[in-house]
Amino acid sequence: MKGRWNGLSVVKILIYLFFGVFLILPLLSVFLVSFTGQPVNLLGSITDPAIFSSTVEKFKAVSLENYEKIFTNKTYFSAVKNSLGLAVLVALIVIVMCIPIAYGIARTTMPLKKTISALCTIPLIVPTFISAYAVIIMFGRSGWVTYLYQKLGGEGMLIDPYSMAGIVLVQVFFFFPYALWPMVAAFKVSDISLEEASLNLGAKNWFTFIFVTFPLAIPGVISSALLIFTVSFSDFGTPIILAPKEMNLLVVEAYREIAGFFNWGGAAILTVIMVLVAAFFFWLQHLFTKGKNYGSVSGKPKQQKLNDSKGLTRTLSVYSFVLVLFPLLAMLSILMQSLATTWGKNPLPNGYTLDHYKTIFTSSLGNIQNSIVLALGALVLSVVIATFVSYFVVRQNSNKLDFMTSIPLVVPGIAFGIALIQTFNTAPLHLTGTAVLLIVAYTIRRLPYMVRSTMGTMRAIKQDIEEAAVNLGATPLTAAVTIIGPLMLPGIAAGSILVFITVIKETSISILLAPADWAPMSLAIFQNILRGEYYTAAAMSVVLVIIVLLLQAIANRMSKNQL
Repeated sequence: MKGRWNGLSVVKILIYLFFGVFLILPLLSVFLVSFTGQPVNLLGSITDPAIFSSTVEKFKAVSLENYEKIFTNKTYFSAVKNSLGLAVLVALIVIVMCIPIAYGIARTTMPLKKTISALCTIPLIVPTFISAYAVIIMFGRSGWVTYLYQKLGGEGMLIDPYSMAGIVLVQVFFFFPYALWPMVAAFKVSDISLEEASLNLGAKNWFTFIFVTFPLAIPGVISSALLIFTVSFSDFGTPIILAPKEMNLLVVEAYREIAGFFNWGGAAILTVIMVLVAAFFFWLQHLFTKGKNYGSVSGKPKQQKLNDSKGLTRTLSVYSFVLVLFPLLAMLSILMQSLATTWGKNPLPNGYTLDHYKTIFTSSLGNIQNSIVLALGALVLSVVIATFVSYFVVRQNSNKLDFMTSIPLVVPGIAFGIALIQTFNTAPLHLTGTAVLLIVAYTIRRLPYMVRSTMGTMRAIKQDIEEAAVNLGATPLTAAVTIIGPLMLPGIAAGSILVFITVIKETSISILLAPADWAPMSLAIFQNILRGEYYTAAAMSVVLVIIVLLLQAIANRMSKNQL
């Protein structure tokens, strides 16, 4: 017993305590509030008898009233229906759109393949609320696309950005890489010999693709569709900018309930729905990824003979370039806005200036510093926790910790933010409105990325090394910190960049939890857009994207383009 109780045991307990207080407890609290309709202070109930008595009284009034509102309240019901409809529509469009480009990258000698592949990473770099803002610059009443459309004889706007069509447009063109790369992998792993057999038997290329190639890639396609559904359903940045007041979406309604009306019961029930739907489709996606394999068994090695038909490859190349052109034009529109003196109903700005950048580096320099400091805080906490979690999972088969670190993947950011607000808005841990809670929220949200990165490195480290250190008199904790820790640096470095990038881009948590003194860049941009300060918002957006691009370049260099 004495041998088992050591420094590592204490660390393990502390990690369980961290997850229990800042992840499990908030989710449990928000679930209970969906029944009571009032905040439930579980921590306070343990330490204060008066709060305990109040909590008991609240539980006496438990009802299903909030759940009934899902069907009786038109706002809630339409929010659920619209959110599901939006996610399904985006998933279907993205899958149909990605099939040709995925096939082109994986199975053909398509011209400009490397360039197109590189351009496909642009949407992953841009925070969704910035891409939504770009669509306003392009398709708004004074947008340059609207100008060209009207010059060609059109009336009004080609697409109203403040509509369901505008939201779909942003999500389709900025989420498609999430589906593209899994589909590319699915096309690459299928056995080429089956296609060759089909062609040798006289089948046309199109027939072979429809009845042989595509069916082999179906698991990857379905998995990609489910992933896009989850990403679209959980997206907060696009709807909060583009959704009109009359359009009800779950993420927007939940935000309004907590930030505008302080309707704890309403916010709780919408949060529970978001978590359940996201968890269900994440489970389905995991099922199709792990549970099925459409590969074929053969004694011969697979050969990847790429399709070099000039007509097909050129067509796919043009099609693919048109798709990646939209996100590129959106980012160029943001850049032009940041340099414009004024920009009205003209295809180009009326003049150019750097004054907007001077403004943000004077009045908004604190927001940039806040973003970096908060991201560094979350990074340090993530590295410490993820390193030990990886150790416990790999060395001690701690499946519970592995499961806990996966939970944040299925909890939408807005839902987690609401859960934290409801849990920590009173004593004894009154953390709402502090930088501490913001850093903790960032850490938990992005911890799965760090854990996955460090776990791979941990598995490659032989146990003999630390056993030798222990045999020489080192404690297990000392061996883990001084021997295993340095050997995990490659995985830690790769995961660190990913965590830093995603924290810098984080929108929903920042908008909900960031106090005024600690407002990061994402919150400052959001507030500038709401105030109509479009030029400074554009300039700060460019700075944010440049920071993310630099970090991404560092990550690719460190991981030899494998990240």
